[in-house]
Amino acid sequence: MKMDLGLRKLALFVAFASVLLFHGFSSSHQTATPEYSFMHDATSAPPISYYDYIIVGGGTAGCPLAATLSQKASVLLLERGGSPYGNPNITDLSAFGRALSDVSPASPSQRFVSEDGVINARARVLGGGSCLNAGFYSRAESHYAAAAGWDARLVNESYRWVEKVVAFEPPIKQWQTAVRDGLLEAGVEPDNGFTYDHLPGTKIGGTIFDGEGRRHTAADLLRFANPKRLTVMLHASVHRILFRTKGKKRPLAHGVVFRDASGNKHKAYLNRGGRHNDVIVSSGALGSPQLLMLSGVGPSDHLRAHNISVVLDQPLVGQGMSDNPMNAIFVPSPAPVEVSLIQVVGITKFGSYIEAASGEPFTAMSPANRDFGMFSPKIGQLSTVPPKQRTPEALSQAINSMQTLDPAVFRGGFILEKILGPISTGHLSLKTKNPNDNPSVTFNYFKEPQDLERCVGGLKVIETVIESRAFSSFRYSYLSLPMLLNMTASAPVNLLPKHANVSTSLEQFCKDTVMTIWHYHGGCQIGKVVDSDYRVSGVDSLRVIDGSTFIYSPGTNPQATVMMLGRYMGVKMLQERMRSGKNGMI
Repeated sequence: MKMDLGLRKLALFVAFASVLLFHGFSSSHQTATPEYSFMHDATSAPPISYYDYIIVGGGTAGCPLAATLSQKASVLLLERGGSPYGNPNITDLSAFGRALSDVSPASPSQRFVSEDGVINARARVLGGGSCLNAGFYSRAESHYAAAAGWDARLVNESYRWVEKVVAFEPPIKQWQTAVRDGLLEAGVEPDNGFTYDHLPGTKIGGTIFDGEGRRHTAADLLRFANPKRLTVMLHASVHRILFRTKGKKRPLAHGVVFRDASGNKHKAYLNRGGRHNDVIVSSGALGSPQLLMLSGVGPSDHLRAHNISVVLDQPLVGQGMSDNPMNAIFVPSPAPVEVSLIQVVGITKFGSYIEAASGEPFTAMSPANRDFGMFSPKIGQLSTVPPKQRTPEALSQAINSMQTLDPAVFRGGFILEKILGPISTGHLSLKTKNPNDNPSVTFNYFKEPQDLERCVGGLKVIETVIESRAFSSFRYSYLSLPMLLNMTASAPVNLLPKHANVSTSLEQFCKDTVMTIWHYHGGCQIGKVVDSDYRVSGVDSLRVIDGSTFIYSPGTNPQATVMMLGRYMGVKMLQERMRSGKNGMI
């Protein structure tokens, strides 16, 4: 039965929201809090402490790095957020997206809007982005590791170390099967089946959600730590890195200053006499360049403008910022669809990755509890009410309309494309001297023509999938592709100006409907800010190990490689200590 066009539009927005927010298994099971004897609130930290390694940022890279280094050295891991354990909005897949929609100061997600007008988020929790994302797990392409100069054998060993804890094979049901078969019909071949590897063609990837719908994050990798040598401090906001310059040819990092949730100041120093002791920044693509600048390492003119003493003039800190643009088409379904993760991916030959998700979770929620996640009219990225029009009256009207919708309008799914790279880059700069404030970031989506060409190519594949024989049971015949495109484009997915009838120009559709898939990177790029050992060029005893060092985003989804990098560099650094015979420990 055909729905009224106006209702279809509203259904599109909310159903689109339901897919992004809650795709996955339905489960109320929560992951039990692990007995981490080394995890404390920073209010319990001593005023002064000493360690062999100080890691700033307990995220996707910082956790495996800390766990590995603690095997042979004392490690302090400082995380500005709290624990992911005991929070069902993180651990329960059926609640996916609620953490992203939470804009309170205690939220594990900190929202920011790029200067491009795209709404985004950064993690503020132990485990980092692995606590917030959609869970897709896939390794980088083999040539990515070669280009980075990584040891192939150790890379594979590090991936397997991560996968012991966080990677699973997802169940594939009817809707995802139709997408997979549609991709094969569209020529995205061969069928590579289930694999963690990055292989051209169509494959089923891994997930960090287990069969009971429980999320497994980078924080779970801390189970491999030596509890006698690791200290994790939560709600510890690092304000600056400390340097020694007197009598030194180059600035020497020797500690950090951090504050706890009560505002009390603490200092942590590297143990003296350790040639291989380091301060390691693993604060992510926004936090790492931001902290370097706040500590005096960055473009000198910009630092002086903020009254920051210059330790090292490094103009490339904050440069090379990129975010892989995502564009999607929502497809309402006449047939019931499973609630599914992003499980299938089509890896095209021209540099576009096709993924999909489905579900109707709002139909399982009582009207009183319908929050609509990050797509809530109050705060949502994909709200039906644009941010500048969110008056109390408009919000009330939108909420009432959404809550009275027939459950059938939530049925369907979306197919998205993300381009590799990207080639387009931007920059990051400070707004304030407060490390808890978001910096200013510009990604320059589609500035380079090849990025736009890849987006258009990906959308053409999606259109072919939608019209494929395999997918025919999951689309209304009367909803033409132009209608689907225009319906999707009418949602205020970003703060950019809109254009009428974008279905006539896929290039314009790409620009008007660009969103983030949270794969932003850069700012401390390898070969520009850090060397091949991830040491910050021009200073001693300071490294950056996280996605801020990437030139391009690895594979279809980066989290597997970021976790691998934490483990990989931890092993490499312990090998350095072993060769030096530091204190005869190794």
